[in-house]
Amino acid sequence: MDTTQRTDQQRSADRRRRELLEAADRVVLRDGPGASMNAIAAEAGITKPILYRHFGDKGGLYAALAKRHTDALLEALRAALDAPAERRERVEATLDTYLAAIEARPQVYRFLMHPAEGGQPGDAGFDVGKASAPVLRRMGEELAEVIEERVDLGPGSQQLARVWGHGIVGMMHAAGDWWLGERPCTRAELVRSLADLLWGRLAAAGDRVGGPGF
Repeated sequence: MDTTQRTDQQRSADRRRRELLEAADRVVLRDGPGASMNAIAAEAGITKPILYRHFGDKGGLYAALAKRHTDALLEALRAALDAPAERRERVEATLDTYLAAIEARPQVYRFLMHPAEGGQPGDAGFDVGKASAPVLRRMGEELAEVIEERVDLGPGSQQLARVWGHGIVGMMHAAGDWWLGERPCTRAELVRSLADLLWGRLAAAGDRVGGPGF
């Protein structure tokens, strides 16, 4: 098989994988955590064994969907962090971007963060903690990188940036999860309250010399 044939096959496989993920997205939007491999296979017009061939099991499909949605969310969060505005405004915009994303697609959020709620026969071993932890960890590392790039934290800045990155993501996740379930206040009120909580040492820290600022 020559290089051109391999490239064509890879493109075809990538296209088919995207189509299957789009079918999975449609089922998740409809069924949330209850989305089953049977329903996804039916939506895609294939048999379940073919779906398994592409993703292995529900955990493999979950990982692929998590990457797809986390990539999009991180891109939106970085855009909010890099917007030309004062630091407080960018912090609020970043919090609002996350909350707006989970509010707009709550079924996707619940599938990613609470998959065990809709466990189906045959999904044994699909552990909610093991499933959602990598998503939050990746977001924490990404935010830590942004903080270290933009804020002068003095000695031990790398470690402190990682502590802050994971801490802020944990706060957003926990507060957003509670808010999405109970809706005790408006999104704007929650954003302001969370920004007030963060607005201590972060507000006083200087920007790195020559850096893009934060």
